[in-house]
Amino acid sequence: MLVLAGPGTGKTTTLVESVAARIARGGDPERILVLTFSRRAAVELRDRMALRTGAAHAPRATTFHSLCYALIRAHQDSDLFVEPLRLLSGPEQDVTVRELLAGQVDLERLGLAHVRWPDELRACLTTRGFADEVRAVLARSRELGLGPDALEAFARRIGRPDWRAASAFLAEYLDVLDLQGVLDYAELVHRAVLLAHRPETARQLAARYDAVYVDEYQDTDPAQVRLLQALAGGGRTLVALGDPDQSIYAFRGADVNGILDFPDAFPRTDGRPAPVEVLRVARRSGAALLAATRLITQRMPLPRLPAEKARAHREPAPVRDGGRTEVYTYPTSGTELDNIADILRRAHLEDGVAWNDMAVLVRAGSRSLPVVRRALASAGVPVDVDGDDLPLRHEPAVAPLLTALRAVATAEAADGPEREPENPGQEQEQEQEQEQEQEQEQEQEQEQEQEQRPWLDTETALTLLTSPLAGMDAADLRRLGRALREEERA
Repeated sequence: MLVLAGPGTGKTTTLVESVAARIARGGDPERILVLTFSRRAAVELRDRMALRTGAAHAPRATTFHSLCYALIRAHQDSDLFVEPLRLLSGPEQDVTVRELLAGQVDLERLGLAHVRWPDELRACLTTRGFADEVRAVLARSRELGLGPDALEAFARRIGRPDWRAASAFLAEYLDVLDLQGVLDYAELVHRAVLLAHRPETARQLAARYDAVYVDEYQDTDPAQVRLLQALAGGGRTLVALGDPDQSIYAFRGADVNGILDFPDAFPRTDGRPAPVEVLRVARRSGAALLAATRLITQRMPLPRLPAEKARAHREPAPVRDGGRTEVYTYPTSGTELDNIADILRRAHLEDGVAWNDMAVLVRAGSRSLPVVRRALASAGVPVDVDGDDLPLRHEPAVAPLLTALRAVATAEAADGPEREPENPGQEQEQEQEQEQEQEQEQEQEQEQEQEQRPWLDTETALTLLTSPLAGMDAADLRRLGRALREEERA
């Protein structure tokens, strides 16, 4: 069964109550599996099910990746892997891909390279952006079940030499991971799928669970759908809850076609498509907000799902009136942030809205959050950033330290020691003089550039002053500014 559930319609409550009803009818909690997409969501589901059914009767709630890791560990070849396979974090995978790409340049110079990148891409091999694109190609290939040979055949067929090079790079990358005894997230799911489709393992999995529930089904990728077919395909009990309008993780490989194709991908034992149900009451948003979202969703088709079900999903009934939607446009990002801060301050000071009853949503966390936080803090608005949305380098305890170290390193580089001429005894005297003159000219140019560009710019200084290292707020900054201006005048 597929349950279409918009925001605030009680999706998680429905899942918990369905599990509780199955246990109340005599179902074994050990034979019920609940899958979701983040550790936080899994913990919340476990807590809610334990509260509802009793801790002794709560079924297992876990993430797809945790299930895959447990499956691989249970069937790991002890002769090949003395140590358990380690999961590669995102930053570690970035480093591995960048090191392998940088190594391609040296291997090509020695005539030992197996990967032949097109000429127009060779200059990109050492850049971060190209490494990100290669990493995305590797991940999408594994999510689609493509190995190096299949990817190469596909690239030959459509005439993409860059993808042919990526297929050879994928083979090298997988060899390196195997030698190190590590797996990335895409490879983890891919190998679990291959394992789950082995006849013996498939029989074990089919006999292990009576029912499988999946929360946030719109976030699945093709590999996870194949894993579910091994776990609960063939007409077994599978309940998926999700909202195709909330499928926003395409950049991570999520495919909205997973939820759109669910009725046909998981038919009943008699061959009929799986039934689709809709949660029709929105308990979170007021009528005005629901009306605004309806204006947008009317322009978004929902193919392959029953038309009446899609219409009911897009038109939930509100339980209360109210809500207000306003749209503002600004000429620059700076004026946008200033006005956001002004709206928040007015809501707090004039309307009495508590700070913790307000939220600011941004489009790209790693790029937008530091700028937004600094702008709001400068305007006297207290900010608390969700830790899951911040990379480690942007954590409040880490970012100021890295910024300070970078500033000190920049100052140190600006005052660095002068270089000595290389091989002074091996060149003719005239060439030495020319080299020394050129070096002196270069040093003078660098000194002039350094004099023009301070080692500590205004933005960095403000960031450090308002960080925990200095602990200054907007009022302190104003007092400091007045003192500096008075000193300058004096």
